[in-house]
Amino acid sequence: MPCEMCGKSAPTRSVMIDGAKLEVCPECARFGDDYKALSSSQSSGQSTGGSRTVIEQRLERREKRMGTKDVYAQAKTVEVIENYGKTIREAREAKGMDLDAFSDSIREKKGTMAKIEANRLVPDDKLIKKIEKALDIKLLETVSSGAGQSTGGGSSGKMTLGDFIKKK
Repeated sequence: MPCEMCGKSAPTRSVMIDGAKLEVCPECARFGDDYKALSSSQSSGQSTGGSRTVIEQRLERREKRMGTKDVYAQAKTVEVIENYGKTIREAREAKGMDLDAFSDSIREKKGTMAKIEANRLVPDDKLIKKIEKALDIKLLETVSSGAGQSTGGGSSGKMTLGDFIKKK
């Protein structure tokens, strides 16, 4: 029988290497512990089956991690609220700060903040967090993406070209 580590055709013996029982040649046996000695010395109640469950758990986690994910299946997404500029301006004025003082306090340019308050620039996630913390407001909301909703198209519930065409 060939060695399960190096592939040499040599007499093999059972050895535990990193929780796995392998049939290895005498040279590769130095990397593990003798299987028979391990099974007789384990008096704590954990048998080699315990190692097997660890391996099975790792395989299950790997399978879950490596599986394909449907990015459209997520039912909810987080987006910036509709009137974020007005909300920011009202909260800033309620705190008694002008645009210069507020932009200095969060270390952003005055022009950038003016564009955000005018709804001409959508802030990135990092800036949203700074504004939310400084003004004690919420600018993000959870919305349904529409996945799984019936479109009224076919009987399958999936959109077709007919859903986009105006019928007379």
